[in-house]
Amino acid sequence: MRKTLKDYLEEIKLHVAGATVRHQRPFSQLSIPQNAEELSDEFIEKWVTPFYMTSFSNGVFLENLKPVAHELSEEVVSHLLGDFNWRTRIVGAWFSAIKQYAEFEQVIGNLMLRSDVCYAGVGYCIALASFNTNASVEFLCRYLDYYLNRPDLWFDQGAAMGALAYLDSVNQTQHLERFIPSWEKFVANKPHWNLARSIESFAKQMEEILRIKSAISKE
Repeated sequence: MRKTLKDYLEEIKLHVAGATVRHQRPFSQLSIPQNAEELSDEFIEKWVTPFYMTSFSNGVFLENLKPVAHELSEEVVSHLLGDFNWRTRIVGAWFSAIKQYAEFEQVIGNLMLRSDVCYAGVGYCIALASFNTNASVEFLCRYLDYYLNRPDLWFDQGAAMGALAYLDSVNQTQHLERFIPSWEKFVANKPHWNLARSIESFAKQMEEILRIKSAISKE
């Protein structure tokens, strides 16, 4: 069937939102929130633009958050996670970690397993690692069980391995060990993927999240 202009515009919209890779996966029926209306420009300017491209480590994220931290709520996070865009979803996941909104654990876990948009996965991993529950570990393991066996999908396997390594170090567990053989097969055609680097990078991000969480709690 010949594509119409509307079809092309819809594809562009999906690409901008982060749906750059369309893939078949067994998680497409998992329930996720969907906003009834598009987020307003004012909401985006307040809760997304100052954060989604900002590094935790340079202090800018925290400085941007301080003036609005008292307004950050479960409702704000719900709107962020319910928007089909990697920018809103990664910020929503970060905010969930900072505020310890564990009520979004199921949503974030489902979003991670579905992997509908790129880039947001590292935010989901940070949130799940921050919650540090049995369910968090299970989401990470389910993700790795499937996506490490999809060498064609260059997604957030490194971040998930880093999150599992972080939780192992916190909880004195050994979940990561069973995924090492699958990881080695997965990275066979990915010479620039490095597990030690992924683990170190994730641990540093968690340190920054804890620092931001502490600073905000004192405001």
